[in-house]
Amino acid sequence: MRRRMLTAEERALWAHATRAVKRLATATDSTPPPPPTVPEPAPSPPPAAAPAAPVAKIRQSAGNAAPPVPGLDRRTAQRLKRGRFPIDASFDLHGHTQASAHDALLAFLQRSRGRGFRHVLVVTGRGAAGGGVLKRSVPRWLQEPGFQRHVLGFTEAGPRHGGEGALYVVLRRGHASS
Repeated sequence: MRRRMLTAEERALWAHATRAVKRLATATDSTPPPPPTVPEPAPSPPPAAAPAAPVAKIRQSAGNAAPPVPGLDRRTAQRLKRGRFPIDASFDLHGHTQASAHDALLAFLQRSRGRGFRHVLVVTGRGAAGGGVLKRSVPRWLQEPGFQRHVLGFTEAGPRHGGEGALYVVLRRGHASS
């Protein structure tokens, strides 16, 4: 696989993002780090040129740690996000109104927990342009007291299970009492 060369704009962006980064000294380092180099600014394109594609934002992360998932420890949250748990049941909310989806989801979670299920998939759909009503509402519902009796935690599903249009939900142990 051949590696793509960075454009002048990408090199400049990288230099800007890493300008305050200093190399950490380790016990095996015997030579001092090289002095920082600043790349030459890229020449501005001629006015008749087509506008450049938007530059992707650089995200800073805290290592490989998964963002916190309410109700779950970090290791369980990471395994859940990676789809490492078997899905016991799934429920698709497509075609539901907000009111019917609320009641149907609560009934599904009660039934699933009553059957001893631990990991379920709830498909909300992405909605138009990623702004679906159910996609926004379901995470809020799962934190309501009526749902919290059944739900231990939840997170966005992995790409093979619907990605941002679905949620993995971990149910509490024990049987639900209606």
